[in-house]
Amino acid sequence: MATEEELASVLDGVRAAVPALRHNGQESERRRWIVEENIQLLEKAGVFRAAVPRTYGGLDLDAAQQARVVSEVARGCPSTGWLTMVWLTSAWCVSLYPDRAQEEVFAGGSTRVSIVFAPTGTLRPVEGGYRLTGTWRFNSGVRGADWDLLAGVVEQPDGSHQELVALVPTGELTLDDDWQVSSGAGTGSITVTADDLFVPAYRTVPLEEAMVSATGDRANTGATGRNYGLLGYILTNVAAALTGIAQGAYELFLERVPGRGITYTDWTDQREHPVTQQHLAVAANKIEAARALNERCLEVLQRGADAGEQPTDEEKAVIRGRTAYAGQLAKEAVESLYAASGGSVIRTEVDLQRFHRDIQGFSLHALVQLGANLEVQGRVLMGLEPGTYFL
Repeated sequence: MATEEELASVLDGVRAAVPALRHNGQESERRRWIVEENIQLLEKAGVFRAAVPRTYGGLDLDAAQQARVVSEVARGCPSTGWLTMVWLTSAWCVSLYPDRAQEEVFAGGSTRVSIVFAPTGTLRPVEGGYRLTGTWRFNSGVRGADWDLLAGVVEQPDGSHQELVALVPTGELTLDDDWQVSSGAGTGSITVTADDLFVPAYRTVPLEEAMVSATGDRANTGATGRNYGLLGYILTNVAAALTGIAQGAYELFLERVPGRGITYTDWTDQREHPVTQQHLAVAANKIEAARALNERCLEVLQRGADAGEQPTDEEKAVIRGRTAYAGQLAKEAVESLYAASGGSVIRTEVDLQRFHRDIQGFSLHALVQLGANLEVQGRVLMGLEPGTYFL
């Protein structure tokens, strides 16, 4: 567990990096991958040690502390914030693997891991493990990751099927430079391919077991304070990223508005206009509400992890709804600020337009979409079953 001083050091390092992250945003978008300086600044701040267990020289931040780090990074650059969310949560996922796999991945105390949950690969059992073949799209962060977590399906001897998540060195994968998008361009979420790649058995875990931190052959089981419900843990970090993007847009708006008039009116300083004041107040309240909702979810996750228990299905369903709604509030805050920024906001050198486009794109992620998540939450509020196993 990290000390307050260690956490403060990471947060201070990230805050110091925010101006550079923002400055690099346009170039990262042009390259379709964040500039190397961003990665080095976060490495220097200790960000990539955040989710690594203390046993291996990491900081072992808890879920709420990780969310604070993710949010601060996203405040500087949406794409870098999204990647930080992916790299930290995926590194935590490695802590669910057997000790032998953890030792390989966490050996240096700092690591970056990416992940794709869609089971678009197949695993064929062979002596000592599996042969992995498949193609995975939207592999955020793989271009800067040391390892990749890739879901695939294995056929059992009785004809049934099981989903496993394979842990693979990124150097063994084929990367396809196909990321041509209008938002989140800096994430470099390209397609990767594995062609009959051998994966040792100890580098695979059943997805069903990973979802509830029930994987074996590892020392860090039980009430360690880190065995979270997997999906809820990831979703709280996603919400933290979106809230951080909204906070960054809020700050950019405040930088932009002083001295700006309102065209074709007598207003010479937009700050004095009541509608602008209302827009800003609403945005600030939505950001704060989003943050508070997410903190409630993080408290549920941490309480269970401290007790060595998983959240109930009802709690997990509520987390899905609340984190999605937090993301919606963050998106609405950015939309409001963007709409109040005048026509020149669409210029590519104006950072606020990129924050606006990026949060629109991230909000379309299947795990974030509001309707599906509110349906799951609403079902349990009505006393019904969640209607999905993905909790």
